[in-house]
Amino acid sequence: MEKAHTGRRAEGPSPRQVWYASYGSNTHLGRLAYYITGGRHPGAARVHPGCRDRRPPERSVPVELRGALYFATESAVWTGGRAFYDPDADGNVLARAHLVTAQQFSDIAAQEMYRQPGNELDLTDVLSSGRAVLGEGRYETLVCAGTLDGAPVLTFTAPWPVADAELNSPSAAYLAFLARGLLEAGAWDAATVAAYLAERPGAAGHWTAQDIRRLIAAAP
Repeated sequence: MEKAHTGRRAEGPSPRQVWYASYGSNTHLGRLAYYITGGRHPGAARVHPGCRDRRPPERSVPVELRGALYFATESAVWTGGRAFYDPDADGNVLARAHLVTAQQFSDIAAQEMYRQPGNELDLTDVLSSGRAVLGEGRYETLVCAGTLDGAPVLTFTAPWPVADAELNSPSAAYLAFLARGLLEAGAWDAATVAAYLAERPGAAGHWTAQDIRRLIAAAP
């Protein structure tokens, strides 16, 4: 199990490589591949343009981030709530960190923001202060969750905290992908993943751990 050093911020010039910490469906490498190589995931309406650099992540490791995962808003792709990360809340978030180039991170983030990839993100603010708000959209806030093996651990989330979020239960398909990605990381078993997801705000009261275990068992 890897743990990001959450008390440390990256310093110096913009790094060549960063860890993209995914806490949602991109924990699943098959799902992430569409953001990197382009194309449309089966069952999805949206076609991803992909990254300029289409190489897969150099490494993918399980990580735990300080903060809270919650489900809110309505996904046009999955229906139901999307996963978001509140780095200031109490708790731990199970995630998967993918070692990619800073350019790839910029292009992945652009696609999540419904922007056209191709421009480099200015990482100065997020690396120095831990956060950078690029817009009011749901994934337009960059967060540096610390460092891992000397490289910054970066992700993106909504600008609002969990306390202000309009919670929404995630769909079965979305939960199944998220659960499969966490299991694929190799650090947690099905019982741990199911219990974790069932307790997250937005899912709690709508999904039980047993429900999620069934989703995991039914996944191809």
